[in-house]
Amino acid sequence: MDLSTALLLAASGLAAGLVNAIAGGGTFFTFSALVAAGLPPVVANATSAVAVTPANLASAWAYRKELLANLRRFAALGVVSLIGGLAGAYILTVTDNASFRQLVPWLLLFATLLFAASPKIVALARTIGRQEGHHPSTKAWAAGLAFQLIVAVYGGFFGAGMGIVMLAALAITEGDDFHLINSAKHLCSTVIQLVAVVLFIIAGLVSWRETAIVGGASVIGGYLGVVFGRRLPPAAIRWLVIAVGALLTLYFFIR
Repeated sequence: MDLSTALLLAASGLAAGLVNAIAGGGTFFTFSALVAAGLPPVVANATSAVAVTPANLASAWAYRKELLANLRRFAALGVVSLIGGLAGAYILTVTDNASFRQLVPWLLLFATLLFAASPKIVALARTIGRQEGHHPSTKAWAAGLAFQLIVAVYGGFFGAGMGIVMLAALAITEGDDFHLINSAKHLCSTVIQLVAVVLFIIAGLVSWRETAIVGGASVIGGYLGVVFGRRLPPAAIRWLVIAVGALLTLYFFIR
């Protein structure tokens, strides 16, 4: 690996850790950089998932108090995330590179549109999920779990934009408390990623040299995201991710 490739991977990991800590969307950076480094698309996707896991675990640890206080409440979400993440990861392991390469631009387009529409999606989910007071109806709660299952399958398979859709699902089941929703999101994301990572490693889809570079940089980026996240406008970061996603979508369509 030449120096320019190593720097590209490190920069993608740094960017991914930073934006994941603030707004989500780090997969746009890491997946594209790994493809540019010469990895086959399926391997790049699996390697990206493994590389950003340490940073995401660190973010989940930051919410340990909220998670411990709501473990019983989050149990159903965790089980659904485990099942969906396993299913999505399995689908990726049996998908060949040629087929996945054709899906990539559509997946990136889907994720970019999700980021662009995220405020309206979450607001709509909150409207659907609310009854009188602050608790969802039984039907809304069940719908939220079913929604989360679909999100988990997508997250295990690809993952870009997963956090945005997950916020919508959690807005249905958990209400308007941002810290409660965010802690639940980190729990579900961690469960999805861990089960996917285990399956990817077993299937031999991970390129460890690239993982070490991207993963190390993403931990630094995640730390910087926590330190400076409150000083940066989340909307500005979100629109930066949307712009990157749009450019990458166009690139993969014409590539």
